Amino acid sequence: MSVDKHVEEEKSLNFLEEIVENDLSAGKYQSIMTRFPPEPNGYLHIGHASSICLNFGLTQKFGGGTNLRFDDTNPVTEDTEYVESIKEDIKWLGFEWKNELYASDYFETLYEFAIKLINNSLAYVDDSTSEEIAQQKGTPTQPGHRNQYAERSVEENLQLFADMRAGKYKDGEKVLRAKIDMESSNMLMRDPILYRIKHAHHHRTGDTWCIYPMYDFAHGQSDSIEHITHSICTMEFVPHREVYDWLIEKLGIFPSKQYEFARRNLSHTVTSKRKLLQLVNEKYVSGWDDPRMPTIAGYRRRGYTPESIRDFCDRIGVGKRDNMVDLGLLEFCAREHLNKIALRRMVVFDPVKVVITNYDKDSELLVAENNPEDTGTGNREITFSNELYIEREDFMENPPKKYFRLAPGQKVRLKYAYIIQCDEVVKDEAGNVTQLNCTYIPESKSGADTSGIHVKGTLHWVNAKDHIAIQIHEYDRLFTVENPANEEGEFQSYINPNSLTILNGALAEPALKEALVTERFQFLRKGYFVLDKESPKDLLVFNRTVGLKDSWAKAGK
Repeated sequence: MSVDKHVEEEKSLNFLEEIVENDLSAGKYQSIMTRFPPEPNGYLHIGHASSICLNFGLTQKFGGGTNLRFDDTNPVTEDTEYVESIKEDIKWLGFEWKNELYASDYFETLYEFAIKLINNSLAYVDDSTSEEIAQQKGTPTQPGHRNQYAERSVEENLQLFADMRAGKYKDGEKVLRAKIDMESSNMLMRDPILYRIKHAHHHRTGDTWCIYPMYDFAHGQSDSIEHITHSICTMEFVPHREVYDWLIEKLGIFPSKQYEFARRNLSHTVTSKRKLLQLVNEKYVSGWDDPRMPTIAGYRRRGYTPESIRDFCDRIGVGKRDNMVDLGLLEFCAREHLNKIALRRMVVFDPVKVVITNYDKDSELLVAENNPEDTGTGNREITFSNELYIEREDFMENPPKKYFRLAPGQKVRLKYAYIIQCDEVVKDEAGNVTQLNCTYIPESKSGADTSGIHVKGTLHWVNAKDHIAIQIHEYDRLFTVENPANEEGEFQSYINPNSLTILNGALAEPALKEALVTERFQFLRKGYFVLDKESPKDLLVFNRTVGLKDSWAKAGK
């Protein structure tokens, strides 16, 4: 299937846009409100990028606004570092939220909602242990049963709930449960827990609270408070929708509606926050923004552009069935955009020296284009002399037929420069090639070639007398299998041992000395690269974003 056909078919599945359009046409809402509700317990990953593009994209297309609301109801796992990283990621992707909000903003309101449920005999305090509650809930084929605590009076429940808030009980000693239906076919409707006790310091409210609402109680009510019209979740929240609707109905508050779309899992990676945190804590990667990580911060450090990630999210579309998306599609989107914007530079990874024996000038300036795809980027000057470096792999002493690079007696063009011919091969005592003595054709200068000689090979090079040394970090897929979460044993055992290769001794044209972290580069014939944000001044480090072609698929890995 072609990429374009794939895009058309996927776009036709965007049922959420149809729902919004119908709601607005029918006058159900004057304008729409969506929200992006991350938990501040880790960095955002590529799956979150899809959700961000979807929620913000709907309000960009149809008008209205999108709130950024942090679902900060579990103080044990949350941190302000995560809050700041999430805000940075959303802005980098190119979106602005209407309001920055926190579930913790609503703790007092949510508490009052719980009081209302108790007063209406729709919630009760339960002293059972978590194991007892699980047992009492039954199984998908067997109904559950209520315990004696469900018969407590409204007055007793109000007092116990107040005492829970006042810190009179230990963690796990009591919970507040909704009183719904212990025989429901939906296990989540069997008197779900609304509040649990957690004596833990909260990153925003400090030690004010020691009871915290569960997701099912905080989420729908927060949506309602903010008048969210379209609350968009992934498919695993389908069973939660019944609880969501029940609570809103019983509380008599603004009727936010939940809609679900399917996850798009990415091959050769994991997007479970727990697993990603494990990779960080167990030092398999250098941190949340390691360029091998599927986090937005990791992709940014690796050199991906926000445009390429938005394009990827658009191409994979919105559907109702989970599926696996090949990482190659994300890399394709990166190449498509980087080809348009990346500045071209020449870098030799594994140098072998070339001496041009008949070149009698000290040096000369040559003109090189910065990006043939964008003439507005202009040109730069590079220096040329009688001593150069080319890639060792661009020379072969005994080449096969149709070998168009450098070989004894064979001619090639040096990019932006001249045609040269290899006349002599110099080796050390071990038989390693140390130098290639060549002659150049003065009439073959690029842009002013009058030699009449045509060659099929063009090589990149650097001036041996005018260059800088850099370090290259080549990144590959983090895992060797398509779906490490589905394999036997620990997912870490499938980590690709070659996911990072460090190359020392690469030589680059001096223009890279002025490289900025915000710039993107194509190293000619090598791939797309970006300056690492932690690169030391004395030895610049460049991260490979993607190669020029999909080498993984060709290698049959």
